[in-house]
Amino acid sequence: MSDTLAKRGPITGGLDLLGGLVTGTLEFVGGLVWLLADLVRWIWRSVVLRKVRFGRSAFVSQMVRVGVRSISIVVLVSSSIGFILALQTAPSLEQFGQVDKVANLVGVAVFRELGPLIAAIVLTGFAGASIAAEIGTMVVGEEIEALESMALNPVRFLVVPRVLASAISLVLLAIIADLAAVVAGGVIGVSQLGIPYEVYKTNTIEQLSNSDFLTGLAKAGVFGTILGLIACRNGLMVSGGAAGVGKATTDTVVQTVVTVIFADLFFTALFYALGWS
Repeated sequence: MSDTLAKRGPITGGLDLLGGLVTGTLEFVGGLVWLLADLVRWIWRSVVLRKVRFGRSAFVSQMVRVGVRSISIVVLVSSSIGFILALQTAPSLEQFGQVDKVANLVGVAVFRELGPLIAAIVLTGFAGASIAAEIGTMVVGEEIEALESMALNPVRFLVVPRVLASAISLVLLAIIADLAAVVAGGVIGVSQLGIPYEVYKTNTIEQLSNSDFLTGLAKAGVFGTILGLIACRNGLMVSGGAAGVGKATTDTVVQTVVTVIFADLFFTALFYALGWS
């Protein structure tokens, strides 16, 4: 009997672990969907109803905080990726006498995938954690309860400007990341690999299409929305004082990176099935 229980112990533990993982995932996704629905509702009301005003000053301040202050680090990281791609792909192409095709590889990789993804990951560490910590501190300091006591909805005044700023900023940052990486790849191609400037420019332009650019921007918009929703949700769910704020910050970075990667996988497969890749 004891042997039977011993054998069933790991199985039961594994099932409990699996059940907890599934439950936690459903709770996480459900919380994001609920927050997104509430977000869309308040945006719609601000457009339709005159008495519901959109917080333009809060939105602008969040755009500066989330987007403008992230430009330098996005340019730095994206330029480094452009250098790396050019240097890593050149030896393989040189074996076939196609070094000038470095421009094609860098352009496609950056505009379709790496530009939006790099911008999203950088923005997660730069702004996502900050948003979660800020809202979490407000929860601990009972500022959220103070808003609710004055009949002010936290989603309307805190979540809406931050999520919109994250989504729009990430689209703009993705464009900057694309350009920075392509320019950096061009610098390496022209100065180190001996590719004529006109050849590099022509290959890049001929290789890229509108679908490459637009699908990348669509991904960036989704990534920014995911980032803002996760950061705001974790901030609003903080409990336990300063330790809770720290946990919310860590969870935001981890959850956002994982969710963005899965979203990128989903959209890449979708665009491939639709023939847009």
